[in-house]
Amino acid sequence: MPAMPSIAAPADADARRAVRPVICYPVEALPAADLARYGAARAGLVAMDEVVVPPRDARCFRVPAGHFFRISCDEGSQVGDLNLWHAGDLAERFYSGKTRALHGTHLSVGDRLWSSFPYLRPMATITQDTLGWYGVDRFGGRVHDVIGTRCDPYTHRLLTGGIYHHCCHSNLTRALASATGLPLPEAEGHVHDVLNVFMCTGFTADTGQYFMKASPARAGDHLELFAEIDLLGALSACPGGDCSAEHSSDVAVCHPLRVEILRPAAGALDGWRSPGVNDYDRSHGSGGPHDGTGSGGGG
Repeated sequence: MPAMPSIAAPADADARRAVRPVICYPVEALPAADLARYGAARAGLVAMDEVVVPPRDARCFRVPAGHFFRISCDEGSQVGDLNLWHAGDLAERFYSGKTRALHGTHLSVGDRLWSSFPYLRPMATITQDTLGWYGVDRFGGRVHDVIGTRCDPYTHRLLTGGIYHHCCHSNLTRALASATGLPLPEAEGHVHDVLNVFMCTGFTADTGQYFMKASPARAGDHLELFAEIDLLGALSACPGGDCSAEHSSDVAVCHPLRVEILRPAAGALDGWRSPGVNDYDRSHGSGGPHDGTGSGGGG
């Protein structure tokens, strides 16, 4: 096969590269999370339930709107892959791509997990993060990413030719099928890109490739979120353990993860309401009754 022709840089290449970037989605107009109210509500939290997620497996859990849930490493460093759905409608699910566009590649306190179109509303807000101190390391690594999609058996098959049934995608599929009674193929269609809890990731400076490195999480670390709507969650304890070397195998040391469901004290959230779904009228320029008015509508 002949080599692809090389294209010389234009005379103004440096000037083109020097153009300053702009933020795609300025967030100043976003409704801010009421962290002061959530912080006050945290003062009287009472444990309602807990779910232990075994290593290389996943479990589902439910969180009523106005409650908190806390994901903890109890025994050692362990990455978790999190999916969220509206508890009454699996079509409304966590939208990692839009969350990334609004808040950045990695999340921490005050950031919100947004739902898919056409709903596009906050599903959960991060209220506490014991790894918030980590910041950015010298490799560009940060914690709790919305970059990676989840380890899965299809990519594993593509890259290695092997078969592995305990990737996070498969774990989440089994957990959702078990919790809902859906057949596996139907449940799989609802599994989506994740929040990688405790995972330390970034992009290489030279090739721009997605990288992982050993999670800085230790026993006792946790990530806590406030449920803005009624939630069905699923969490997989990644087969990569702390993701320091590889995933999609049984090589890594893995630990369980714990999810606690926490209820605030009575009256702590008086006046708080779940956010409504996005009010775009969904006419999409079709000339419908609301087209072009900018007034919003159903949807």
